[in-house]
Formats: sequence, C-alpha cells, structure tokens
Amino acid sequence: MFESTIRDDVLALERPETRWLSTGWDGGTSVADHAYNVTVPEGWQPDSIDEYVADRLADAGFPTRDAAPVLLTGVAQRHARLARCGPVAAAATVGVSNPAALPMDADGGALPNDPDPVAGTVNVVVGTTRRLDDAALANLVAVAAEAKTATLLATAGFPGTTSDAVVAACDPAGEPSAFSGSATRVGAAARACVRDAVRASLDSRYEDEELPDSVDDARHGVSTDVRADVVSPSE
Repeated sequence: MFESTIRDDVLALERPETRWLSTGWDGGTSVADHAYNVTVPEGWQPDSIDEYVADRLADAGFPTRDAAPVLLTGVAQRHARLARCGPVAAAATVGVSNPAALPMDADGGALPNDPDPVAGTVNVVVGTTRRLDDAALANLVAVAAEAKTATLLATAGFPGTTSDAVVAACDPAGEPSAFSGSATRVGAAARACVRDAVRASLDSRYEDEELPDSVDDARHGVSTDVRADVVSPSE
C-alpha cells in the first residue's frame, strides 16, 4: 500500500492519488500522494503549525504538503513500525507519556479544562488497495481505533493517550469493497496490521524504559472519573 521514507524525523508514506481521511491536525478528507508523521520536540508550542510543518517537510526534502494529511507526535520516527497483511498496510508510532485512563468503577469527578498539547501520542495510518466509499472509509477509522485500543489495553493497560489520531486511506481506482468491518477482508487485515504495528512500535519505544503503571506515574495524562447521567431515550 505505501512506500515509506524517514528523513529528519519525518515519516512519509507515499502512494499516488490516494484518498485519505484524517482525524489529526487540519484533518478531514483529501486526495494526495503522501501522508506524513512528524516528530516534534518536548515543549513544542509553535506560533503557526502550518509554517512549522511546511518548514519541516522542506528541510527533510519532501514535497510541499498541499492536501497531504499530517500527524504530529513526540515519538521519534526510529520507533515507527509498518505492518502489511493482504490488501492493507498500517504504520504506527506509539508513546504513552500521556495516558488517558477510562476506569469502569469511576466514582465521580469534574470535567477537565482543555489541556495544552503534550508530546506523547499514538498515531496510526492504515490504508487499503481497495476502493471504499465514504461510509466504509470512515468505518476503517473506527476499526483502526478499536484495534489500537484493544492492543494498548493488553500491552500497556491504557486504552489510549490524550492525543491519539488515526488516518485511513484507500485507492480510488482499486477493486471496490462495500464494507470495512471486522468480518471483511479489509477490516480483518486492518485489525491485524494495526495490532502488530502498534505492539512493535511500543516495544521499540520502551525497550530501555519502563511503561507507566498508572496516570499518576506518567509525565502527563488524564483519568476520566466523571460520571454521566443516563436515562432511557423516552425520558
């Protein structure tokens, strides 16, 4: 699905005329030849993200961004991992310095204020050589997020971080696939690729460092302890 290149802590995933759907910065749908995953430094607070990204891509010798989706992370790209299975490929960078816990026994609390950006993040880019319609491409985001969550819960004990992002991609000229759910060839391959790329990147990132045992042990992070009011739809 992708040709991958890393230069100057920027990962470029290339495939001509690819259709993308990004949940990250300046996201949404687009058609472009590249997607980028850019490592930012600790304490990163640029005056303009647009200018910062443009400068980083230019310095690394990559084409002008145009419509290409861009993800941002505090994880070095040497920890990026790419997995392939059937008609799908997925790339991931994984850091859990800012875990987002979701306890099932939450006893109440307050909603937090919107935080400043932090350098952690689990970024996933998943793409298929099949052609997906709008709904199936959006569902591929959900499939990838579910696989990321299941993998992190099993390996790190957290469902994610405060700043995770997913990009899904497909080939507009590929063989059509009406669905992308877990029982389909695309969905099953996506789950396998995301699981294995996330796990491999996590292992690389924490090869010489201990994973945080809790939000309190992490440098940043949140625990959603607030409880919602639940009623039946007729009330």
